[in-house]
Amino acid sequence: MSRKTAFATQRLKVLLTQGNSSSERWRGLPLALSFTGYNYSGYIYGGFAPLAKNGFNFSTYDVEPSLTSGGSGKDLCTKLHQPVASPCHVFRVPSASLSSVSDAGDRRKKPIEKILIANRGEIACRVIRTAKKLGIKTVAVYSDADRFAMHVNDADEAVHIGPAAANLSYLSAWKIIAAAKATKAEAIHPGYGFLSENVQFAELCKEEGIKFIGPPSPAIHAMGNKSVSKEVMTAAGVPVVPGYHGDNQDVNFLLTEANRIGYPVLIKATLGGGGKGMKIVYNESEFLDCLSSAQREAAAAFGDSRVLIEKYLTRPRHIEVQIFGDMHGNVVHLFERDCSVQRRHQKIIEEAPAPGISEKFRQQIGEAAVNAAKAVGYESAGTVEFIVDTTTGKFYFMEMNTRLQVEHPVTEMVTGQDLVEWQIRVANGEPLPLQQHQLQLSGHAFEARIYAENVPRGFLPAAGKLYHYNPPPVSTTVRVETGVDEGDSVSVYYDPMIAKLVAWGNDRSAALIKLHSSLSKFQIAGLPTNISFLKTLAKHSAFVAGEVGTHFIEEHREELLPSANHSSHEAGSAAPNMSEDPRVAQQAAAIAAVGMCLTPTDGLRKRGTGGGQARSGWDGGSGFRLNHLYTRPMMMEWKPDTAGNASLPIKLIATYDKNSKFSVEVEGEELLRLTVSGQNAGSSPQDLRLEIDDQVASVSLAQYFQDGTNNIHLWREDKHYHYTIPSLSLEREESDDEHGSDKNHHEQTYSTTAIGAVTAPMAGRVVKVFVENGGRVKKGEPLLVLEAMKMEHVVRAPVEGLVDGTNVIVGQQVNDNMILLQIKERRQNVPDEEDDD
Repeated sequence: MSRKTAFATQRLKVLLTQGNSSSERWRGLPLALSFTGYNYSGYIYGGFAPLAKNGFNFSTYDVEPSLTSGGSGKDLCTKLHQPVASPCHVFRVPSASLSSVSDAGDRRKKPIEKILIANRGEIACRVIRTAKKLGIKTVAVYSDADRFAMHVNDADEAVHIGPAAANLSYLSAWKIIAAAKATKAEAIHPGYGFLSENVQFAELCKEEGIKFIGPPSPAIHAMGNKSVSKEVMTAAGVPVVPGYHGDNQDVNFLLTEANRIGYPVLIKATLGGGGKGMKIVYNESEFLDCLSSAQREAAAAFGDSRVLIEKYLTRPRHIEVQIFGDMHGNVVHLFERDCSVQRRHQKIIEEAPAPGISEKFRQQIGEAAVNAAKAVGYESAGTVEFIVDTTTGKFYFMEMNTRLQVEHPVTEMVTGQDLVEWQIRVANGEPLPLQQHQLQLSGHAFEARIYAENVPRGFLPAAGKLYHYNPPPVSTTVRVETGVDEGDSVSVYYDPMIAKLVAWGNDRSAALIKLHSSLSKFQIAGLPTNISFLKTLAKHSAFVAGEVGTHFIEEHREELLPSANHSSHEAGSAAPNMSEDPRVAQQAAAIAAVGMCLTPTDGLRKRGTGGGQARSGWDGGSGFRLNHLYTRPMMMEWKPDTAGNASLPIKLIATYDKNSKFSVEVEGEELLRLTVSGQNAGSSPQDLRLEIDDQVASVSLAQYFQDGTNNIHLWREDKHYHYTIPSLSLEREESDDEHGSDKNHHEQTYSTTAIGAVTAPMAGRVVKVFVENGGRVKKGEPLLVLEAMKMEHVVRAPVEGLVDGTNVIVGQQVNDNMILLQIKERRQNVPDEEDDD
């Protein structure tokens, strides 16, 4: 029998990675293709054209529901009668004539010599670090946005996999596989997020003879799917939170289930985690909007819009257990972590071990996690998450993350183990390095996630350039996990986490002191961060006492976010607040002005920032020279960390005398006078040692030119001050920013003060617009939805009135503070313009 006849009816799996409009709906789904003609083995570039030349009949192809990533596949059981031809298609066609891949046992025999990391940022750098320690070569993958990223430079090799959008790069399974094959990588480490919990990707690795450094695909399916995992746990006798975990996704059915469960309910994405696709619904009237938003977020983040519904516990704690299994049936737990303190359903600070629990509770929850892992034949690293009802002390299974967690370093710090090394050894077929009785807790550890986000605006994600990035020094008790350096940018396309700060101490109190001290030394300038908030949190009396819960921030909002009681965006942005002593800020401004004079401007801008050259307070061709008497007025604006867009103008006069001292007068209710002298305090020109009114102080300074404004940041002790100098205060100098990527940014219209103006609370993409010009809206009514970093944010009307001047459309990318539309306020006793009577 000829080869053509032998494979005439062979059904082949193919995976579309890119396509034109006629194939767009099938992108990223495993399909089954029926054809007649020659068998072709290998990679086909150029769509179906090569198949046609070799006698393939591709006029009809159909979907095999069992192979789709969407579950039942009812909507995919469709025959297409239009051939797809595009030079962008990439297919992998397995040949039946080839011998099947070796079984798992055979593949374990050869140790891993090269790993491809199918991820980016800090987790990619983390895996590379351990791989190098073990003498294993590494391959990075990168999108257009990450071409010069740290993980690309750290790896031995790097492969470009597509545009910045994750679905065209880091979520493209076949591009990842192709990169592994091209570089001869024997294994793929998925990190967390992206494809780490994608069962089809794990299967694909197995089919291609590539080790997937993670659990086997059946375990991913059983435990990575929240609905299935809860069924497994129920069968295993592990308590679960009441709710609906089935497959029926009909909107009306889900609404009925929510009403049955009783409000408040929690809508959660069936796949994935990290707070994406998660919404709290307090009453029936909110359900449909929250459901729609959760489904969009889930589809964008995980490629699957399915959700489940659970009863929302009002006073819970989030405690999770790190488990590990190997190919020999061994499973252990490496104790628990408390991850209760969250915002937007995402963790921001984690600790191990969990505070305030008994040894009996620790043993019970650890055993429950091990039993859960054994029930599905689990291998590699995993985390079983429990929700603890603080009113009863009972714990309930919530979900299992079938991957390495973001917060795994705290477990490493208290156990002395390298969990990435454990993953690699397990993937090589080795037994677990330690058994349960050999694992011991030592001390206490915290992890604080450093995010680019606008805390006063409800922790909205931020994006921008790191003009200044100076983390605290690392040691055996302090770790900084990051994937960025000074000059890099935080992109709107990915998670806004900048770094993870991990601190260890002999006990919780010592670890917390170390955490706060390290946070005080963490210097970032160029975009808003949550560092100041984390410092406040770490010193809060309730947190110090270990009284944690998932509602901790809401319960202590007045102390943690004193300026967040009002909202100019109706979504958590802060009203002006001067709770910090303005006189202290004025004194810091005087010190910053002197620091600008003492520090050469070329030293204030390190290599790689790509930003405009900062201007010294003495620049401008004024004739200033050292050792000559000189006086100059300056106008600065203080930008408090806790006050959103509020600012405090500061007017000062600095005089340099012949004794190498500066005298600074700051105008205010009371005239402030300072005498300052000093010099550089080390190898970095940004660090200064000053004598201020006969008292010695060490300060750090950062200065850069951004969007037409001179920015100065001062760090003194545990305080951070941000000032701007208006363009009229100093001579303006054009920067690279004004001729580069921000050109269109300057052409946009911005305002934060126009009455009735609705501005973008963050940079993002418009995914939905609810209003049209001329439409009437009430205060607080939804106007549009922005999406950034896979999270949605509803922009609401700040006032009642008529919509006017809508400037945006669905799909448009907008920048922070860009005017989206105007609302004409209704005046009392005056009819609307379109009213007829």
